[in-house]
Amino acid sequence: MATRDLVLGTIFSLQTTFGILGNFSLLCFYLFLYFGESRLRSTDLIVKNLIIANLLVLFSSGIPYTMSSFGLYQVFNDFGCRFFFYVRAVGRGVSIGTSCLLSVFQAIMISPRNSRWAELKVKALKCIVPSIFLCWILYMLVNVIFPMFLTSNWSSTNTTNHKAIGECSSVRHDKTRDSLYAALLSIPDVFCLVLMLWASVAMVFILYRHKQRVQHIHRTNISSRSSPESRATKTILLLASTFVYFYTISSLFHVCLAVFNNPNWFLVKINSVITLCFPTVSPFLLMSRDSSVSRLCFAWIRNTKSSNLMRNL
Repeated sequence: MATRDLVLGTIFSLQTTFGILGNFSLLCFYLFLYFGESRLRSTDLIVKNLIIANLLVLFSSGIPYTMSSFGLYQVFNDFGCRFFFYVRAVGRGVSIGTSCLLSVFQAIMISPRNSRWAELKVKALKCIVPSIFLCWILYMLVNVIFPMFLTSNWSSTNTTNHKAIGECSSVRHDKTRDSLYAALLSIPDVFCLVLMLWASVAMVFILYRHKQRVQHIHRTNISSRSSPESRATKTILLLASTFVYFYTISSLFHVCLAVFNNPNWFLVKINSVITLCFPTVSPFLLMSRDSSVSRLCFAWIRNTKSSNLMRNL
């Protein structure tokens, strides 16, 4: 086994392990709140949908990439290439749509009562579930193009009219058809990205205006701690900026993969590493910024110590 494959296999396995553990831990936290009859926030359903999308990307990319890096190429047969690429594309697309929905929804929720968005608050709550379903259906339909043109490099039906993409191959078309396919796949992503940026700018502006108003209030009983809405908004802003950062880098590599007829090993593997970055990092960002998660962890530790103490008595 080459050293580069061993290093990449280790990176993929670490990303996959930490990503799956982080997302499952966050999902268990929300399930605990749900079955514990605790009051759920309006954004919790959107965050749970983001966790499921992250897990899809990790299972469909991290595990196969780790296996192939360690020499287990059998996972990328014809069915494996079509299935894993399709699931990864759907998970990645739903992650984009969910992040956009989370940003737009939070921007509406924190808008002042005298703003034009105030009347949308009640309607936004009713639109969460339909928006999530629409997001899944849209990306499942758009990405159906992947199973149609992907085959394995190890398939006997492979021809010279294929472009190698790692362990899989894509059918080559003329530039016009490739441009149409690229536009079809990119239009929903670009639309969601523009909405996300617009909502992020709106949230920053609303927080800035709120800070200015608070500074004009000179009362001694005003707490220096930020409100729960402000903390949640800052968390979503951090999540959105992290997503935009990794998505921009990943898009640049996707363009390079689309332009070159036979992209080299480095481009393919680095693009795979970047694809796994956001699903791995996002649950830890949410847990580190969410005070309720910290309180639950401390309560669990305290209960564990109390139960151990009772056993020893």
